[in-house]
Amino acid sequence: MKHQVIHVFNGFLSPYGGSELEALALADQLREQGEVKLWATSTRCSVPLCKQHGIERITLAHASRRRVGTGPGTFSEADTFVFVGAHWRNKLWPFVVPRPRRLIYVFNTFHPKILAMTSQHPALLRWPETEYVFISDFQKTLLGMPGVVHPSPIDIDCFTPAKRTANARPVIGRLSRDSLAKHDQEDLALYREWTEAGARVKLQGATCLADQTGAGAHLELTPEGAMASADYLRSLDVFYYRTGSHVETFGRVVFEAMACALPVVCHRRGGYADSIRHNENGFLFDTAEEARQMMRQLLQQPALRARIGANARRTVEELYSRSALACRSQFYHGHAMAHETD
Repeated sequence: MKHQVIHVFNGFLSPYGGSELEALALADQLREQGEVKLWATSTRCSVPLCKQHGIERITLAHASRRRVGTGPGTFSEADTFVFVGAHWRNKLWPFVVPRPRRLIYVFNTFHPKILAMTSQHPALLRWPETEYVFISDFQKTLLGMPGVVHPSPIDIDCFTPAKRTANARPVIGRLSRDSLAKHDQEDLALYREWTEAGARVKLQGATCLADQTGAGAHLELTPEGAMASADYLRSLDVFYYRTGSHVETFGRVVFEAMACALPVVCHRRGGYADSIRHNENGFLFDTAEEARQMMRQLLQQPALRARIGANARRTVEELYSRSALACRSQFYHGHAMAHETD
């Protein structure tokens, strides 16, 4: 068999986007077993991000120049194409590169229309059948499609527990993109209650809420990327998470918080709920009143925070063990498994 390169495609629009971070983490994971090349599919890709990670913009002209060969960045019929939250529809460059050996779509959204766009190929394209990788059982069940389930890759050697005692005033925090879709308006009342109860509430990626918090709320709002995610999470005592209109098909930030040994209090709607065992390695709520009661327990009981946080860390260590990562990597480096359903 000819030398295989795995080409990973993503829009690479933002250094802080979950899809971008997933693509980069997947590429790092796959490089342990073979050659990987990163491509930006969007004209609006982040130039600093591309420079930092050696990502090239894929265009018709670029693809034509790299059509065949054995040097870096070239394409051959032995290659595997992996699209992470990006797609090839209405693009011209796919028609000039050699047909890939395998075509894998990492489905990290919750838009059923993308299934039609990625499962049906233009007649002239003649690419292989799309193999789907879902990032949670929650997502796969809702979409009702065959495919494998691989948790979004996370570097748990980067996200590690803080080596310190608990803060004098417990710190509740959350982390997300700075978008209203990532926030539930009902949470503003909870945040105010928790500050009045003596806690600090730190919200990174929440400046979009600045005109809604009201006078005297005493919430610490910072933009996305203000502090490195791992450092920010290690400054917290409890991680809280609920989104608005956005549905988290996985919720990597929740797992990053768990990796930092934080007790997480999360709304039940999301892919992360598959891995949270209520009152054992985290807490799941359906209503604001349930969230209020869970947080009251955690604020009053440092020992409970420590126990739940330690269990959370063990959960992600199992999820991202070396054997588990090697098995997932082999899926990409191995033979076609289009009808795999486990």
